[in-house]
Amino acid sequence: MRTAPVWKALAVALSFAVALPAIAQQKPAAPRANWTSVEEALGRKGAIQTGDVIRFSFPRSDLTVSVAGVTLKPALALGSWVAFKEIGKGQSMAMGDLVLVENEVSPVMRALQAGGVEQTALHNHVLGESPHVMYMHISAHGDAAKIAHAIHDALAQSRTPLGPALPPATASAVDLDTMGIAKALGVAGKLNGVVYQVSVPRGEKIESMGHEVPPSMGVATAINFQPTGGGKAAITGDFVLRGNEVNAVIRALHDHGIEMTALHSHMLDEAPRLYFMHFWANDDAVTLAKGLRAALDQTKSKKD
Repeated sequence: MRTAPVWKALAVALSFAVALPAIAQQKPAAPRANWTSVEEALGRKGAIQTGDVIRFSFPRSDLTVSVAGVTLKPALALGSWVAFKEIGKGQSMAMGDLVLVENEVSPVMRALQAGGVEQTALHNHVLGESPHVMYMHISAHGDAAKIAHAIHDALAQSRTPLGPALPPATASAVDLDTMGIAKALGVAGKLNGVVYQVSVPRGEKIESMGHEVPPSMGVATAINFQPTGGGKAAITGDFVLRGNEVNAVIRALHDHGIEMTALHSHMLDEAPRLYFMHFWANDDAVTLAKGLRAALDQTKSKKD
């Protein structure tokens, strides 16, 4: 009877030996892309996002822009960015949005074109701002380091701060009912300094030139709240919409006192076709969040 434990041990050993071939056949996890050369070219560290995307932020902290008496924080509406994703065979795709004042547009565009980075849109996002700000959307496919060098050289034609990125803004106590906003929206966000930022992805896959575009590359609805005192907030951002959603969202926004400030494309060849609707209001933050939720309900977005 004392031999029973030996047989049990032998059975365990045999079962493990049988499993070894299956374990040996499992492919190792694919290594993450090495973005060191891109970080060196752009002169700052990037932030890894879901979907194996690396994203770089270039806040226009050099600008003082106001809208209807509200001085915009860079995190509200003045944040240039570019994101990269590997697409195979040593190639990457890059997309971004550059915040520029008028006299920076032409020199930046010329430098981007010289470096093989294309423009996919140039337009306003807000109305009545001073000074006037333009938003240049960009796209490129190829060697990531070369693309990054071209973008850095182009940004050098503007006054965009290009030194090492400052640490992320520390979340601080703000005059915003962030819990109330999250409850009204049905989606939680996060504080970037004093600005409460919410991202809501689309429900379907978005592709460009046969490659999936993750939400972090600019195809998620973005909603930002900047406190303006007394529980109020200035809100802006953009809804990412299909054509049949556009006018229903306009009506929902207008019904809740939120102004639509721009409607346009950001890309050239995405599938399905998308439209980007920008908005503005300055009122009680939770009340505005309820209006934004009513607009989100008109879209095929991933909401809680």
